[in-house]
Amino acid sequence: MSAIEFKIVKKIGEEAPFARAGILTTKHGDIETPAFVVVGTKATVKGITPEMLKDTGAQVMLSNTYHLYLQPGNEVVRDAGGLQGFSNWHGPTMTDSGGFQAFSLGAAFGKNITKFTKGESEILLQSRRDESSPLKPAQIDANGVMFRSVIDGSVHYFTPEKSIQIQHDLGADIIFAFDECTSPQEPYAYQAEAMDRTHRWAKQSLMYHVFDEQGKIKEASERQALFGIVQGGRSEKLRKESAEVLKNMTITLPDGSTKGFDGFGIGGSFAKEDMTTAVEWVNGILPEDKPRHLLGIGEAEDLFEAVEKGCDLFDCVMPTRNGRTGTLLTKYGKMNISNAKYVNDFTKIEDGCECYTCKNYSRAYISHLFRAKEMLGGTLATIHNIYFTVQLVKNIRESILNDTFFKFKKEFLSLYHKEE
Repeated sequence: MSAIEFKIVKKIGEEAPFARAGILTTKHGDIETPAFVVVGTKATVKGITPEMLKDTGAQVMLSNTYHLYLQPGNEVVRDAGGLQGFSNWHGPTMTDSGGFQAFSLGAAFGKNITKFTKGESEILLQSRRDESSPLKPAQIDANGVMFRSVIDGSVHYFTPEKSIQIQHDLGADIIFAFDECTSPQEPYAYQAEAMDRTHRWAKQSLMYHVFDEQGKIKEASERQALFGIVQGGRSEKLRKESAEVLKNMTITLPDGSTKGFDGFGIGGSFAKEDMTTAVEWVNGILPEDKPRHLLGIGEAEDLFEAVEKGCDLFDCVMPTRNGRTGTLLTKYGKMNISNAKYVNDFTKIEDGCECYTCKNYSRAYISHLFRAKEMLGGTLATIHNIYFTVQLVKNIRESILNDTFFKFKKEFLSLYHKEE
């Protein structure tokens, strides 16, 4: 059996790229797609146990290559039996490449830029801040990225080969080629340069993933699937070029057959208004028979749009980060549980929600926990937010299977963001 198998069960839509429901089979279990991938940066979803995570319905966890390399070290995770043995999460796992840290600790450092900018005005504003930006803890050159540790300031250098070696040690079912995630404010010339660099690094990642120094096929390549990452910024030309290059990128095996990527990530950061078009450009080119992961996306409206344009997997820190700060996700939008109106509100967070938190606790109690700065508040809110997001994507999947996707999308978004 190959590292993964992907089967499309049903697809809908009038033209490609289609929304689709599928089954992604890994060494540690099946993932029913579309699926939300919960982020456990340091081999843990902050504030909850693996058992709690499983109870939310989550199918897969993504951890961070850069942070686990720094602490506790990839060798420690390897010696513990990989992510599953180390963390006690025995379902499917994914690891990123460290490429996003080249963005967050490089171009985005000190500027409060995330995966999304709000539009042209923000891009112009951020560009004016460049001159006063502090020394960046990530510097990119032709061969890799120099990082200064966020823990102690020590210097480390990532190449495509080093990123893949770390990910081999971490042992995730799905890993990503090393890439450069660019800011949407970068000029076209730099986006093109970064894309070419990402393609070069992708080939190096693929070669290192498959072959050892003697030219023999590595055992890790039979256990772990490798996804290439499409870049190209906000440019239609570059996005389509990147999708074509990665779609056709292969290496020749000793038996004369060829091997390409097992799936694809769609990376980079976007202006909010053009995320959907960028995804459509890319998924119209990427092969239909391989899974597509949209990196760093988790807002409800974005999930609907991405599924409609052919994405299968999504990861985002938003549900857990919001939970830790007292922002709860509901079918009406986001709820700040610290607001005074919840102090004496003894109803559950959301009527009809079957998560552990809603089954057992009131808004008043959770509001009290946050006001009292009790740790349990963040745990209960995180459980609810993960459950909400995971179940939303599961319901989206069911709507594809039942031919009600467009009706479900319209009904859900008509309520979302409304006041209670």
